[in-house]
Amino acid sequence: MLRIEDTDRERSTSENVAQIQDALEWLGLDWDEGPVSQHERGERHRERLRQLVDAGLAYPDTADADAVRAYKQAHGGAGYRGEPRDEPGAALRLRVPDEGATVVEDAIRGEIRFENRLSDDFVIARGDGSPLYNFAVAVDDAEMEITDVVRGDDHLSNTPKQLLVMRALEVEPPRYAHLPLLHGPDGKKLSKRHGATSVEALRDAGYLPAAVRNYLALLGWGTQDDATLLSTEELVERFSIERVGKSSAVFDEQKLRWMNGRFMRELPLDRYAQEVATFVGREPDDRLRAACEIAQEKAQTLSEVWPLIGFLFEAPVDDPKAWEKVMTSGAREPLRSADEALRELAEWDVAAIEAALRGVVEHAGVKPKQVFQPLRVAITGTTVSPGIFESLAVLGRDESLARIERALGRIS
Repeated sequence: MLRIEDTDRERSTSENVAQIQDALEWLGLDWDEGPVSQHERGERHRERLRQLVDAGLAYPDTADADAVRAYKQAHGGAGYRGEPRDEPGAALRLRVPDEGATVVEDAIRGEIRFENRLSDDFVIARGDGSPLYNFAVAVDDAEMEITDVVRGDDHLSNTPKQLLVMRALEVEPPRYAHLPLLHGPDGKKLSKRHGATSVEALRDAGYLPAAVRNYLALLGWGTQDDATLLSTEELVERFSIERVGKSSAVFDEQKLRWMNGRFMRELPLDRYAQEVATFVGREPDDRLRAACEIAQEKAQTLSEVWPLIGFLFEAPVDDPKAWEKVMTSGAREPLRSADEALRELAEWDVAAIEAALRGVVEHAGVKPKQVFQPLRVAITGTTVSPGIFESLAVLGRDESLARIERALGRIS
């Protein structure tokens, strides 16, 4: 069930709702029913409020926060108990029993008890009659026949309130499981300083939905054989709420990058090219496909692909540090020899290019990088690219030789 819990009208903008749906759709997490707006069920909520008032289980009250605090101080910290005050602007409070406890049977944490005498008669509707979150959620969970609620443990304090509402309405509650919140590698609550903290940020950073699904599923949960790379179908088949840990899991973006890289390398080339094309806003034509083929083993995210292959579609980048480091006067002779060897080739393919350039290395008696790095900077403008032989082959004879010639002209 996809339910948009939008009783807070200031926060529940159409943009926020669209963001929720877009994130779920991008992740490939679908739903059977909905989306249902909680706000649009307002009349049903008001009917249930009237039901509780008529039964004497809820009452109007004008007490503000200061009055509640004063009551608690006067009663040794006991929960607030008010008297009905049916005045304009009065909020509605639920009567909480004085005796016993409200027990949350949590699938992860076990039994958690909340002493009723310490709980306030809490507000379930504002003075204008609109329901508060805990009341609306309890009504909707009951009437939509929700069987399982799995959510972060920051909601644990809400659960006894929802159970008390359900008890007053005489309905069966769902099963609850409260997940520990995510922490960063430094052990602190996940925040922007740890990197991407939203699905949209992960999408924009070039992660694949399948990799994100896989990684998130393994946070705080694992299979019995500790398998790491799992399809969504395998995750569904293997998942068990009983194996979810009680301790906070660590969201480590470096591990997600590694996992994403594995998923990217295992994509069929056509699918890989399509993913890259969609990410960079280009058509997945033969040239892009050829470019992706030589970069597939190097990139860990979609955002890393274009910096590797952009030189095949645009002029070389201008990286002064690369030129200063590599294109010294000592690079002129190896680059000139490489240029001559490449110009003599009858066939322009990876095998022929590799044979010619390795011949240059052998004849000059130098290390391969003394020939290959100046070539790389000449054709890409930087020191990082796919394999030099493959890069030259895809760039083509004429453009490759023209770039090498221009580079030779720049070396002092």
